[in-house]
Amino acid sequence: MQHHLLRERFYRRERQSVPAAREFARAAVADWGLGARVDDVLLCVSELATNALVHGVPPGRGYLLRLWWREGGPLRVEVHDSGGGQPRLREPGGAAAGSGVAADAESGRGLLLVAAVADAWGVGERDPGKIVWCEFALKGAHAT
Repeated sequence: MQHHLLRERFYRRERQSVPAAREFARAAVADWGLGARVDDVLLCVSELATNALVHGVPPGRGYLLRLWWREGGPLRVEVHDSGGGQPRLREPGGAAAGSGVAADAESGRGLLLVAAVADAWGVGERDPGKIVWCEFALKGAHAT
């Protein structure tokens, strides 16, 4: 029998939601016995939650963090927001096309980090807004 595990939590548009989202993800991964890539998962949760706060969550709204895993498959992290815009991967050492962000800017590289540590990532449709997701292969992981 395959296990399918799901956890999700809604966060308001406030700075302290990012560490709270990381802790929520840490607890889920630990409870499921999937700690092999916990650092990668937490880095991506931080980056996707931060991107949602900065670019995707209109005032008065929030974002949904969803983690799910089906035994034998990847661990999937999703951040759902109601904002417009389409996340774009910046070129290493440069700005995203048409972004107006200088190549030496201290922010704006979150998706580069996600692309570097996750096995896959992408953007899905949501009305309103979007779902930014990433996945982590967990070879040999079994539900505990």
